Amino acid sequence: MIVFGWAVFLASRSLGQGLLLTLEEHIAHFLGTRGATTTMGNSCICRDDSGTDDSVDTQQQQAENSAVPTADTRSQPRDPVRPPRRGRGPHEPRRKKQNVDGLVLDTLAVIRTLVDNDQEPPYSMITLHEMAETDEGWLDVVQSLIRVIPLEDPLGPAVITLLLDECPLPTKDALQKLTEILNLNGEVACQDSGHPAKHRNTSAVLGCLAEKLAGPASIGLLSPGILEYLLQCLKLQSHPTVMLFALIALEKFAQTSENKLTISESSISDRLVTLESWANDPDYLKRQVGFCAQWSLDNLFLKEGRQLTYEKVNLSSIRAMLNSNDVSEYLKISPHGLEARCDASSFESVRCTFCVDAGVWYYEVTVVTSGVMQIGWATRDSKFLNHEGYGIGDDEYSCAYDGCRQLIWYNARSKPHIHPCWKEGDTVGFLLDLNEKQMIFFLNGNQLPPEKQVFSSTVSGFFAAASFMSYQQCEFNFGAKPFKYPPSMKFSTFNDYAFLTAEEKIILPSDLCMDCALQLETCPLCRKEIVSRIRQISHIS
Repeated sequence: MIVFGWAVFLASRSLGQGLLLTLEEHIAHFLGTRGATTTMGNSCICRDDSGTDDSVDTQQQQAENSAVPTADTRSQPRDPVRPPRRGRGPHEPRRKKQNVDGLVLDTLAVIRTLVDNDQEPPYSMITLHEMAETDEGWLDVVQSLIRVIPLEDPLGPAVITLLLDECPLPTKDALQKLTEILNLNGEVACQDSGHPAKHRNTSAVLGCLAEKLAGPASIGLLSPGILEYLLQCLKLQSHPTVMLFALIALEKFAQTSENKLTISESSISDRLVTLESWANDPDYLKRQVGFCAQWSLDNLFLKEGRQLTYEKVNLSSIRAMLNSNDVSEYLKISPHGLEARCDASSFESVRCTFCVDAGVWYYEVTVVTSGVMQIGWATRDSKFLNHEGYGIGDDEYSCAYDGCRQLIWYNARSKPHIHPCWKEGDTVGFLLDLNEKQMIFFLNGNQLPPEKQVFSSTVSGFFAAASFMSYQQCEFNFGAKPFKYPPSMKFSTFNDYAFLTAEEKIILPSDLCMDCALQLETCPLCRKEIVSRIRQISHIS
C-alpha cells in the first residue's frame, strides 16, 4: 500500500511549497532585500554554479538516488517540502535527458523495496514530479517512460501509471506537443515490431492520460492517428503485451461517451470476438488479453447478435465466488466469478461470498500476473479504501500474502517471508485454522510459519479476500475443482458448504446499474441493449 501513500505526500508537499514561497516573499520584504531569499530552499534555480554538480559521476548519483532510507535516517527530522538534492533544482527543465532516464529506472528499481507506511517517496520520484511541473519537463518524463521501461519488469506499466497519475495535469499545449512528437498512426504501430516495449509503454501512457483526463481533453487526445495506432496494435501479428495495453487504453478512452461511440464505429468488436477466445489460454499473457477482450465486449463495445457471457457461462458447479456486491468500484470480475483484474490506478479489493466462523478452511489462487497483489483473509470490518491505497492486510481485521514484494501484511505493517517472488502460473494456498487461531500461506505447496496477529482483533467472520495494484490479475479456486497442492491436514472448502441462488451467481455487466438505466440519454450507443437486458433481469427477479 506504500505507493498510494506517496499521492498524499506529494499533494501536501505541493501545497506546502506554495506556502513556503509566499513566506519567503514576506521575509524578503521585511528584510528589505531580495538577496536574503537566495539562501533558502528551492530558490536556487539561477545559481551560477548550478551546472557544476551535473558532472558528478552518474553511477554515484544513481546509487544515492535509489538508496532506501535506513531506520536511522528515517528517525532524523527532515523538511518534507524540500527533499535532498544536489546541483540544479529538480524542477528545472534544463536537466539532461539521460538523467531523466536514470531517475525513471531508479524509481522502478526502488518501488518494490518501499514497504513501510511512514517512509517518504523516493528522491527519484519526487524529482520527476517536480520536473513535470513545466511543459518541457513533463514531455521529457513521458518520453523517458516510453523509452526506458523494460518489457520484462512486471511492475513497469504500474510505475508508468503511478508516475503520470501523480504528475500535474498536462496543459493543452503539452498534449498537442506530445501528439506531434509521437506522430502515431497505423504505420508506426507496424514499425519496430521486434521491440515491443516501446509500443507497450506508448499504449500504457495513452491509457493513463485517457484515465486522468476528462471530456474535451480526452476527446482531443484520441486523434484519428492515435485511434488507428491502437487498433493496429490489436492485430494478431502484434506482441500480446502490446495488444493488451492497446486494448486497456481503448477501454479508458471509452470512459468518455463520445470516444466510446467513435471507437465502437471502428468495428472494434469484430477484433475482440477473436481475442476473447484467449480467455482460457495456457499462455498467461494471452489469457490477460482474452479476459480484457471479453470484459470489453460485455461492458463497452457490444456486438449485435453476440450473447453476453453471463448469459451462457455454466455456473452449476460453483457455490462460492467473488462477491460483485462487496467490491471496490473499478475491479473487473469474470462472469464465472472466480477471476479478477485491476486496470485502474487505484488499489482495488474484493471479498468472496462465503463467510466462515469455525473449523479449518482452504482455498487456492493461480497467479496470472506477477506484480503487487495482497491476498488472504478479511472480516466484514476490513475497509476497502481504494483511492488511499488501503486493502487486505492494511487494517487489524485482515492479513495478506504479497508474493511480489515477498511480504506478509497485517494492520498496514509488513514483514518479509522466505518464499521466492511469485511468477505467472504459481499456486498460492491459503489455510485458515480457526480451531488453533492461525493462518498458513503456501507457495506451490511450500508452507510458511503460521500467522496469528489478526486473532488479537477478531476470531470469526472471515472471508477470502484480495487487493490488486494496477494491471494485476489472478484466479481463485474455492473448491469447485481439485486443488493443485492440498495441505496434509483435514480441511473444508467453501464450495462444499456454501450456497448461491441462480440470481446471486449472475455477474452483471457494469452498464446495467440503475443510474445508467435512469440516464439512458447519456448512453445512446447502448440504450436499446440496456433496456432489453433490464427487462430480462426484471423477468428473472
